[in-house]
Amino acid sequence: METDQILENVREQVAEVLEELVLAAKLGPGSLVVMGTSTSEVIGAAIGKEGAESIAEELYKGIESIRSKYNLRVAFQCCEHLNRALVIERSLLEELCLCEVSAVPVPRAGGSMAAVAYRNLKDPCLVESIEAYAGIDIGETLIGMHLRQVAIPFRPSRRFIGKARVTAAWTRPKLIGGERTIYALPEVQDSHVCL
Repeated sequence: METDQILENVREQVAEVLEELVLAAKLGPGSLVVMGTSTSEVIGAAIGKEGAESIAEELYKGIESIRSKYNLRVAFQCCEHLNRALVIERSLLEELCLCEVSAVPVPRAGGSMAAVAYRNLKDPCLVESIEAYAGIDIGETLIGMHLRQVAIPFRPSRRFIGKARVTAAWTRPKLIGGERTIYALPEVQDSHVCL
């Protein structure tokens, strides 16, 4: 698949994967999703070797279409040169009382996706870590460090965006307690029961 053909398809592909994750995980408005992306992998190159802002722009547009449709919050993971920091809106930093770190992601230090997100968000900033409800990893960038415990692997029906392998996960609360613990209230079996 040539780069021009990949460009034509990645916007729809990432939107499809993100929407499938939203529906499978039952993510509600305000849910935080982390996106890890190697644009190099999307075009078929080794991770970190051929970053492509044009690919990142198309991915961003696809992500934004689903983010706005479901009123999600999105964090964009930087590459290892910025210690996998995350680009987020400043309002989210303030809401979650996170600690800001100082850097501006660029394609060669932060990655193309993070650089594009930083330029497109209203009031961007970087944080070192976050605990997202769910995430998508495009190109095996290892987003697990930014997911809440306990992660549930999710295999979207579309397994590649461009030429990059896609994996995803959502999270659930830890199950605590012993053998006497219940995890949901029992449902009433007969609606005609008089109390």
